[in-house]
Amino acid sequence: MAGASDKARFFLEQSVPELQELLRKKIFTKEEVSSIASKRSAFEHKLNARGSTASDYARYAEYETNLDALRRKRSKRLGVKATSYTGERRVFSILDRATRKFHGDIGLWLQLLAFARKQKANKKVTQIITDMLRLHPTSPALWVYAADYAMDERGDVTEARSYMQRGLRFCSGSRHLWSEYLKLEMIYLAKIMARRHILGLDARSSKRHTAPKDEAPDADIIPLSLITMEGVVSEQQTPNTPRQNTADDRVAATPALTGAIPIVVFDSAFGKFPGDAVFGAQMFDIVAGFDQLQCTRSILRHMVHILMRAAPTSPAALNCFIREPAVGLGATSAALPGGLITVLDRFDSTVQRLELLDKPLEKVRTRANISRDMIRWIMPYLGTSELDPDIRAVLTSMVKTAWGHCLSEMESETTSELAKGGAETITVFELLRLHGFNDLVQLGIKPALRIRPEEPRLLAFEAPNP
Repeated sequence: MAGASDKARFFLEQSVPELQELLRKKIFTKEEVSSIASKRSAFEHKLNARGSTASDYARYAEYETNLDALRRKRSKRLGVKATSYTGERRVFSILDRATRKFHGDIGLWLQLLAFARKQKANKKVTQIITDMLRLHPTSPALWVYAADYAMDERGDVTEARSYMQRGLRFCSGSRHLWSEYLKLEMIYLAKIMARRHILGLDARSSKRHTAPKDEAPDADIIPLSLITMEGVVSEQQTPNTPRQNTADDRVAATPALTGAIPIVVFDSAFGKFPGDAVFGAQMFDIVAGFDQLQCTRSILRHMVHILMRAAPTSPAALNCFIREPAVGLGATSAALPGGLITVLDRFDSTVQRLELLDKPLEKVRTRANISRDMIRWIMPYLGTSELDPDIRAVLTSMVKTAWGHCLSEMESETTSELAKGGAETITVFELLRLHGFNDLVQLGIKPALRIRPEEPRLLAFEAPNP
């Protein structure tokens, strides 16, 4: 069996022709070549001896990467043609040896993938991903990485879905993987809709390109009945007559474009974690981020229906139920007033429904939770200068009402959210101070300090904001 020195000598001998060529073409001096050989010898002896670690391989690969970058710069400056030997092959060799020896080190696999992608070695990337997933099938992050590469770099949604579905067979209990799968489907829908919009196939483009009725070329012509062999047609069709059930309409109405796939993904994911409203709310937020899609509203309605049926008193589910009518409505949107009316009605009805709960602590805690969420949701609107004054007045009143529910929870010094950490309550304090609600801050700081008297972030709010 060959010893460590023999193995190191074998790898060093393979680099001799490369060093001779670098010296012959005067890319490096004799002293520099000697230093390179010495450095490689130290690395090889360390790697082939007992006790070598994954970080040793990573440092060796980094050294060779920097050396190759220097070789490229000098070759370009000196006008030297490409050499027969490249550093890419050597770095690949080092990292391949590393992953064979430390196949459980995910960091090495990711370093190898990053280098391969930088070199645009697509076939090598695919092979590395296959080997990595075969050795680490229970790592959700790696399946997500593979799907992202297939979608972003190769534009292959079929392959990306395959990675996600295979990953869910091994990691069906991973909430992160389910969330990323839902995001993948929403990204694909967004790309399809953007492409249809560019090609003028969606409803918005059709409306934009349709001539107004009074500008139609045949607007001043009275349509006459058309006599045919089959009978009398009641009215002659003009060019402006809307087409019914066209091919484009049928394509737009397919389940794939109306959100059926994201709905199936959500139902499957929530079925794995029944009653987990927090996880459901996280998926709700993912879909809400794609507010420009026409199918987003129907997907969100379905999600809210499932959440409210599974966890009707959960703060996370109630928050989704309350916010759903105004998702995607900007401060200058014409539909904002109607959406806000529905949101405020749902908030009021939810608070009234909570009053019927038999458990007083749960009632107060849930009411405070949805109130904090409501304040966080309202603040971005109040920070917009284009917001209508009447809408601003309504939202300001709503903030005061919601903050009153939060103060009611603070009266319970042992069970309030502030007593259990207070991160959410302190965030609301910061938002109130940022948007000029100093009177509300001073109103709540005393009961807050009674619960957490040594909390430095609360002490900072004790003095009025200058």
